[in-house]
Amino acid sequence: MYNELYAAWRKEIEEAPLGGLPPDFYVRTADYLRNIIEENKILDKKTIKVNLLDHEAQNARWMLEELLKARYKKLVKTITQSHKLPSNLLTVEEAKMCESFIAFTDAYQKFSNDLKQGETAKVETKVDTKVDAKVEAEVSHKRVVLRFAKSIPAIIGADMKLYGPFVAEDVASLPAENAKMLVKQGLAVSVEVS
Repeated sequence: MYNELYAAWRKEIEEAPLGGLPPDFYVRTADYLRNIIEENKILDKKTIKVNLLDHEAQNARWMLEELLKARYKKLVKTITQSHKLPSNLLTVEEAKMCESFIAFTDAYQKFSNDLKQGETAKVETKVDTKVDAKVEAEVSHKRVVLRFAKSIPAIIGADMKLYGPFVAEDVASLPAENAKMLVKQGLAVSVEVS
């Protein structure tokens, strides 16, 4: 697995287009790292094998982190420019995460085109009675401060700026439209700023 991770990392770093990964790549990578950790737990800490496995795991984590960063940037760029999901190049996990981003970019593009044609922008939304009343009141303001409850990838805000990625407990100020949607989905909570 180390060699496969190395080849994928190198290809993603050296080549401009998004590289393809097998659908189960991340599952196998996680298994590989977990196996190293488990093997190190049962071995004598003073052996050379433990030291080598530690270095292997450290290198693998670094390559994986760089691979994920590069793929994330390329995915956002690819989807934003083409409005299509390059599913033949994605793992199962990446494909699932990208679905909502594509729906958002398509809806926003339609909204933008309609507005430029002088048509009333019609945006269909689901009615959610659980929406925090505080967020509803803040929609009239331009920006809302949120604390993220879950990690999310970067999003394109209503002002067409890139926000994120965010991890749980991050605090950020986002356009009210985006803040409202994130709170509805349970990904963030509104923060009152005094």
